[in-house]
Amino acid sequence: MASVAKLMADLDDRQGRLFYALLTFLSGYSSPGSRLSEPGDERYLAGGLTSLLDEDVAQAASALAATYETASRGLVYDHRPQSLPAERLLGELKPLLAEVGKGGGSTFERDAAVVLRRIESAAREPRPEAPDGQRAFLDLVARILRTYAANEREAEDSGAATPRIILP
Repeated sequence: MASVAKLMADLDDRQGRLFYALLTFLSGYSSPGSRLSEPGDERYLAGGLTSLLDEDVAQAASALAATYETASRGLVYDHRPQSLPAERLLGELKPLLAEVGKGGGSTFERDAAVVLRRIESAAREPRPEAPDGQRAFLDLVARILRTYAANEREAEDSGAATPRIILP
């Protein structure tokens, strides 16, 4: 939780909402029904579905951030990630960000690039609690959002209003 809070430390409100929206998307993301299979590659699961790894998230976020950074300077160039799962993720993220950023222009492009660079950084950050580290970031995101959702349900069930900051 502290690592995600650290990543959001200097994001403004709009960037923070975008960061949360992207984390929510990533926590529920499942790769489209690919039937490709490469024997010996642990990315591929039974039935041919690919498993998204932290490196794929980092590659997709990096490519999309570079695309937005280029666009904010007035140039149109789509940067591409190296892996197929990262390419698929990028393909799913683009329409989501296009919808969120409708009418935002270069301000949205700069905000999106900042948030995507944060996600790239977080996905590449080594985590000691996950020795193999292949899905450490994605697992962290899933745990945090499950905890948040559980807290929200508990607050609704108890009739409490939205959480408030208590000052001493």
